[in-house]
Formats: sequence, structure tokens, C-alpha cells
Amino acid sequence: MPTPRDRQARVATWAAFFVQGLCFATLLTHVIDLQHRFGLSDGDLTLVLLLVPVIAGVGSVVAGPLAARYGSGPVLRISQVGVCAVVALSGWNDGLAGLYVLSAVFGLFVGAVDAAMNMQAVAVERRYGMSVLTGFHAVWSVGSMLGAGFNSAFSALGIGLGWSFTVPVAIGAATSIVMLPRLYGRDEEKATAHAAAAAVRVPWRPIIPLCLAMAFLYVGDAAVSNYGTVYMEKALEASGWLVPFAYLVYQAAMLVARVPGDLAVRRYGPAPVVRVGAVVAAAGTLGVVVAPAAPVAVLSFGLVGIGLSVIAPQSFSAAGRLGAGAETAIARVNVFNYVGFLVGAAVVGTVNDTVDVRTAFVPAAVMVALIVPLAGGFQPKPEIAARG
Repeated sequence: MPTPRDRQARVATWAAFFVQGLCFATLLTHVIDLQHRFGLSDGDLTLVLLLVPVIAGVGSVVAGPLAARYGSGPVLRISQVGVCAVVALSGWNDGLAGLYVLSAVFGLFVGAVDAAMNMQAVAVERRYGMSVLTGFHAVWSVGSMLGAGFNSAFSALGIGLGWSFTVPVAIGAATSIVMLPRLYGRDEEKATAHAAAAAVRVPWRPIIPLCLAMAFLYVGDAAVSNYGTVYMEKALEASGWLVPFAYLVYQAAMLVARVPGDLAVRRYGPAPVVRVGAVVAAAGTLGVVVAPAAPVAVLSFGLVGIGLSVIAPQSFSAAGRLGAGAETAIARVNVFNYVGFLVGAAVVGTVNDTVDVRTAFVPAAVMVALIVPLAGGFQPKPEIAARG
């Protein structure tokens, strides 16, 4: 039975997810603006986009032992303020060398945040004794929508890039500083882990489908996040507020699907929900490939958001159910977030460079479809988990 302290930790974790979504969208919806500012070729842009997930993987791996020793709360508080600072600085930076340095530092902090906030979310879910993790990712989508919305509004008003970056993340930094001290402490986190460990030991074999599904999911997400604005401008000749609007719809659709996501998981189980989501996301990505005009493309991006919405939270939730050592298990599953983002940026970027941005979404559709046969791994049989 959750206590007032558990509800306090849940609200603080919601805040962490909100700020992360806000910062992430603020940066990614400005990708095309940064390309214009620095005169980057498509190949140079791909290199910058590849740098972030490589370093983020390092940040996620480092977060595991740090969280095990000090708790995920301190790791999350420090790294999230770092994310906010780096995103704000990115809006004012005019040097190409600074772009690469800031991208690397952003990756390091964002990897640590992603791992630590999901550790907190899993601890909350254990205390509640039911699926609540998708709700945290729904709040991430709210923050992401706000970040994309700020970009669209500032673009329509002609506000400079520096302020367009700084205003949203200033809100995020204030939220983080006020709310994150209420996260679970190390001893509270460990107490939930020990309760889970009493039932099941740490299995590694069942984690493999979770890791692969996470990677394939983020290939699709990387296509939308990194190249959604590029696609809208170059494939459909959109301009102004409409360029980041597709990403806003993607996140809005993800939010709409995530709000009832935990209820669907409780009723039908994680495996069927993940399987249906993968089919919808693959269909939406193919819709982007063939879209004749902006309205169809925007609706297709929305379908991708609906389909991908529950896969990441259920990956973390399944990893958290596998027993003791959850900090390391969650951090390792989170690394495949960046493996997928890295593969997505490389594959989609290469096809964009050599063919066109529309065709670049084809490999993303294929990889998202590969999640369908992996869905059974989200609901492993007890006897298999015990042998893992």
C-alpha cells in the first residue's frame, strides 16, 4: 500500500521526466536551425547526431554503479541540472568546436538522467505494486510537447535562437531544483529492491529481448527526433511553425496513448500491448515514407508516437521485475536506448545523405517491425526467469 512518502516520490519522479522531455525536445526540434547556423552538410549533421548517443551510453553505464553506491536521487539531481545548463548554452553558442563539446557533454548528462530517473520510476512502481511506469513516460511526453510548442511559438514570433533555447530550460531547471529533493533516498530505494529480490533472483537471459526491443524502438524514435524537422522542410517544403509541428504531434500522440497505457498493461499484460504498439508504429513510419503532403505526414508521425509509446516504459518495468541489482539491469537496458539511437542516426543519416530523407525512414520501419516477435520477452514465464 503506497504511503504519503511514496506519493511524494512519485510526484518528484514525474517532475524529473517532465524536465527531461522538455530539454530533449527543445534541443532536437532545433536540429535544422543548428544545421543552418553552422552551415553543416548532411554528413556533418549526422556526425553531430551520432556523438550524442555514443557519449550518452557512457553516461548511462557510469550512472549504474554511482546509483548503486549513492542512490539514483543524487545522480539524477546533479545530471539534470547539467542537461538544462548545456541546452541553454547551445542556443547562444556560435562556434563549431563549441557545438561538438556541448553535444558531448549533453550526451553524458542525458545518459545519466535517463538511467537514474527510470531507476526512481521502477522503485515507485514496486512500492505501488502495479503498473505505473508508463505514466512517468506520459509526463515525459508532456514536457516534450511543451518544448516543441515553445519552438513553434517562438519561430512564429521571430524570437532569436538563444532565447528559444533558454526560456524552456529555465522553467525545467527551476522545476528540477524545487522538486527533485523529494526523490527516494538510497536506503528507501534499496528497500524496494530487497523486496523484489525476495521473489526472484537476477536473470540475464530474459533481458536480451528487452534490450533488442529498446534498440529497435529508438531507431524509429531517432528517425523522427533527428530527421523529423529535416523531413518536413526538405521532403514536403514546409516552413516556419509547421517544421517542428510534426514532432509536437508525435509527442502529443505518444502522450494520448501513454495516459491509459498502464491500464491496458494491467488488463491485457505487457506482451500484447507491446506487440500491437510495434505494428502501429511500423505502419505509421511507412506512412511517413509515402506521405504526399504535410497533413498525411503529420498524422503518420502521430501513429508512430502511438505505437512506440509503451515500449520503452515496459522495457524498464520488465527489467525492474527481474530481481536484485535493478540499478545495473536498468542502466544496461537503457544503454540500448543509445545503441538504437546511434544505429538510427547512422542508418537514417546515411540513407538521407545518399538517397533522400523520405527513403531514410524505410529502414526505421523495418526495425520497428522487428519488435513484434520480441514482445513475448516482456512477459517471461516464471520458470524461464528462474533458470536465467
